[in-house]
Amino acid sequence: MEFKDYYQMLGVEKSATSEEIKKAYRKLARKFHPDVSKEPDAEQRMQEINEAKAVLSDPEKRLAYDQLAEQYDAGQDFHPPPDWDAGFEFSGRGFEEADLGEFSDFFANIFGHARRPRRGAGGYQMRGEDRHAKVVIDLEDAYLGATRPITLLVPQADAQGRVSSKEHTLNVRIPKGVKAGQHIRLTGQGGPGVSGGSPGDLFLEIHFTPNSLYRVEGRDVHQTVPVTPWEAALGASIEIPTPSGGVKLKVPPGSQTGRRLRLKGRGIPGPEPGDLYVELEVVLPPANSDKARKLYETMAREMAFNPRQRKGG
Repeated sequence: MEFKDYYQMLGVEKSATSEEIKKAYRKLARKFHPDVSKEPDAEQRMQEINEAKAVLSDPEKRLAYDQLAEQYDAGQDFHPPPDWDAGFEFSGRGFEEADLGEFSDFFANIFGHARRPRRGAGGYQMRGEDRHAKVVIDLEDAYLGATRPITLLVPQADAQGRVSSKEHTLNVRIPKGVKAGQHIRLTGQGGPGVSGGSPGDLFLEIHFTPNSLYRVEGRDVHQTVPVTPWEAALGASIEIPTPSGGVKLKVPPGSQTGRRLRLKGRGIPGPEPGDLYVELEVVLPPANSDKARKLYETMAREMAFNPRQRKGG
């Protein structure tokens, strides 16, 4: 999938105002609208023009796209980085829902997890709009609970429609046992009410910082633990790290690489806590000295072990 330069599609500068974007769109639409255009690629070009306008005419979409576009050029191979949109504060529950079938795979991969914003009730007094942001926390905070400052980027447009961002910092209490995909609701931290209406709420969608030690599935946590050949062969009691601190793990005798051990209830806490699954990886010491090589030679003579020989063969 290629990265799309929406500014290039409309023929405008990245500093273009909202009026310049509208003007460029109208000009191109008159040229490529399938009902009037004789261009052979009119339908495709009109789709691209509509897609570019859908992003660049919306301050929230435009701000997020601009941040992403700093890392890519038009036509460059593109896959959305993990949690690329974390830290942006959006109306409702994110981008307005679009008919993704009319737009490219590129658009769908970026904006495809859309939700239609919640609107305030009718009447003179109107409740403020709910807002939404994805935030990334450490797995350890889900185990123990914490209070953390979280800074969000809020899009704002000037009188000419040029988009910039301002920071919105909150001290957020992260409850013990929160899991990925869960929302923390901050009452009254959304958009302001109209004519005395109450403010909306801010919903923070939780994601975990990528961690080389742990892999999370729901409330279950998985990790790989290296062990020595003698620990695996003879059995051992070893200490391993976990998100809530070190614990003792009993390695059964005769363990092999890939053996999975379950520590019940050691996953993310909750009414039904998850489990911690430990996969063993037998790691050989290097034969990088005369003494080490002689030990391996002795093992080769005395143990007569052939791992390629099938049982019964």
